[in-house]
Amino acid sequence: MTEGVDPRLQSHARVWEKKASLRAVYGDYYRRMLDALPKDGAYLEVGAGSGHSRDFTDGMDVTRLDILPAPWVDTVCDAQALPFADNSFDGIFLLDVLHHLAEPLKFFEEAARVLKPGGRIAMVEPGITPLSWLFYNYLHEEPVDMSATPLERQPYGETKDPFESNQGIPTLLFRRQEHRIALSETVPALRSVSREWLSLFAYPLTGGFKSWSLIPAGLAEKLVRLEDRLLPALGIFMAFRLFVVMEKRR
Repeated sequence: MTEGVDPRLQSHARVWEKKASLRAVYGDYYRRMLDALPKDGAYLEVGAGSGHSRDFTDGMDVTRLDILPAPWVDTVCDAQALPFADNSFDGIFLLDVLHHLAEPLKFFEEAARVLKPGGRIAMVEPGITPLSWLFYNYLHEEPVDMSATPLERQPYGETKDPFESNQGIPTLLFRRQEHRIALSETVPALRSVSREWLSLFAYPLTGGFKSWSLIPAGLAEKLVRLEDRLLPALGIFMAFRLFVVMEKRR
């Protein structure tokens, strides 16, 4: 145990160490995000959580930020009020963070401010499709509310628990045209580079950060490669993740 670290982060860290299948799937997420960012720059990780990204960022200049303190966190703050100067970073990456933010718009405004021109944001978030909705709604502790307005303040409050969320926010924001247009008009400094469905079978079969897993690491890695071929046809119906890349206009 690490003294002073939220017990939920400690639990996640223990599962991470035990489940090679989970590391295989999340490793694919981290590599995709990092590959989408500009090369050889200064990077900001928003939502460092239990510190898993450290396994994939050797040699990189990464500032790790989280609202909860931990030994691997460099800056403890709210992602909606970043304590950095304008044009500080070449890239920002976040995994399973956006859907926890009470005011996503504030985050994008802040991200646009601290990014250098040409800098990018890469994120992997829950993606809501007909199949994944069943999983997230009935087998996952976080709620899914597809009636929310994603750029408005969510009903969490200033002192909300950092783990409160609406898993529907990323899909609403990036897959529904009216919300994509609203974000583009409200934060014109950012443009969308790509938004892709990601992850079909491997992620749910790992059990996520639950104690169980239905597949070994070797099979998880093979499934991830197979999914790349199937996603163009099946993603809209059964993907579990959404991979989004944005760029600050030059």
